[in-house]
Amino acid sequence: MRGCSKNCRSARFGTASRMKENHRLRGVMKKLLLLIAIVFCMEATMELHAQSQSGGKTLVAYFSWSGNARALAGQIARETGGGDMFEIKTVRAYPEVYHECTAVARQEQNDNARPALSGDVSNMAQYNTVFLCYPNWWGTLPMGVFTFLEAYDFSGKTMYPLVTHGGSRFGRSLDDIKKLCPQVVLGDGLSVSVFDANSDDSARVTTPDRDVTSWLRRLRVAN
Repeated sequence: MRGCSKNCRSARFGTASRMKENHRLRGVMKKLLLLIAIVFCMEATMELHAQSQSGGKTLVAYFSWSGNARALAGQIARETGGGDMFEIKTVRAYPEVYHECTAVARQEQNDNARPALSGDVSNMAQYNTVFLCYPNWWGTLPMGVFTFLEAYDFSGKTMYPLVTHGGSRFGRSLDDIKKLCPQVVLGDGLSVSVFDANSDDSARVTTPDRDVTSWLRRLRVAN
């Protein structure tokens, strides 16, 4: 009986050891499978991100009266590897005299006008990144830019705003962009003072603008 009891205890001990080892192995396998799943998901996410970045083109849209926004838009197009440029131009030209132009712009804003544009983007769907360059007119976007933003579907696109100004920076233009394009991904913008690099207060930017170059590098879109 003593031998049987000893053998039984040994058998039970061996069974318990095997069960414990099997439990440990199952735990290791579960952790390994979880790790494989995590790695697979990370790789899939990175691939989708790369496809989204490389699968579309870049549009550099600009509204410019003085030429400042046009110059900076050209720099963006060059330094990002040749994005397509589009001028947001109204059918009715603004006066060339500064104070007359600001008076027209003020009246358009008071009327909440949507000036007609002289051209359009033929295939907005091909762009996944949009740089929007404009001057600060009376605290926000020129009304022609309102027309432009309301004309297209920017859902899922990433938009980087650049504003030229004489001291008021973005004003309320970023809030207006969000209202006009609620589904756009609004990236970090840049405000460029027209007086920063001009000791003679000529209200003209000089290109290449170092702040623009640094901004594009921070966004990781510069060549």
